[in-house]
Amino acid sequence: MVDPARARKLAKRIGTIVATAIDHEIKDPRLAFVTITDTKVTADLHDATVYYTVMGADLESEPDLVSAAAGLEKAKGVLRSKVGAGTGVRFTPTLTFVADTVPDTARHMEELLARARAADDEVARVAAGASPAGDPDPYKEPRVEDADDAEVDEPSRSRQAD
Repeated sequence: MVDPARARKLAKRIGTIVATAIDHEIKDPRLAFVTITDTKVTADLHDATVYYTVMGADLESEPDLVSAAAGLEKAKGVLRSKVGAGTGVRFTPTLTFVADTVPDTARHMEELLARARAADDEVARVAAGASPAGDPDPYKEPRVEDADDAEVDEPSRSRQAD
């Protein structure tokens, strides 16, 4: 097996080569909004998985994942040649392209956090104008007996004993 540090370095180098090739050398318009996010290489350095995201043409448009995947599959041979020339390893790894789900998951988490913040704000707004259900001070204070109370209580206790 190969040193894990070497595999990480090779993965980083492959990601850089693929991203540069997509930006500057591959002229496929389907790859215009593709961004390489991560690359993983197997321990034997024979397979590389390249993770990518696709942005929409503008903020309102949805990304075209299908055409981006088709463009990457079509350019796979050229990209593998570039990786082989750029890395100098004995065996050029095969490339597998996988759409990265981390941005979608992060967006979903942000939406959940926004909902939780809104619910917290609603609870704080309702609690601001609320009053306690019982006494204003719900904690019982120990009873303090006065001298007058002690005299009054004694005869009543003696009557109950009779």
